[in-house]
Amino acid sequence: MALAAPMSIIAAYNEAWDNGDVDALANIIHDDCVFNPHVGGITMSKSDILGFAGGDSTPTSEHNRILFENDEVGVAHSIVHFANDSDSEAVMSFMRFKDGQIILMETGATPLSDDYQLVGQ
Repeated sequence: MALAAPMSIIAAYNEAWDNGDVDALANIIHDDCVFNPHVGGITMSKSDILGFAGGDSTPTSEHNRILFENDEVGVAHSIVHFANDSDSEAVMSFMRFKDGQIILMETGATPLSDDYQLVGQ
């Protein structure tokens, strides 16, 4: 009988984020993590991410998909909804792992709105 594979890092991150489990996120995010989000030209640290996750305006996501993941990197896609009434976005995330934790995350996004049209349709 084969042993069950451990939960992927991205799946564990998504589950902790969706549940607002800041303690679980703290275990998944490396102390030296750098997050370069697609907005604002800012760089966030682990404490910034945890503060954002535990706040009143935490974004929610749906249709989370892991496109690729191994021991070194992962690529994920989801639809993210923001509490500040900005348009929802289709977000692509790239993550680099170290010691089984996320040490780097970068995102790119496409705003989604009622008047948004996919090119070619």
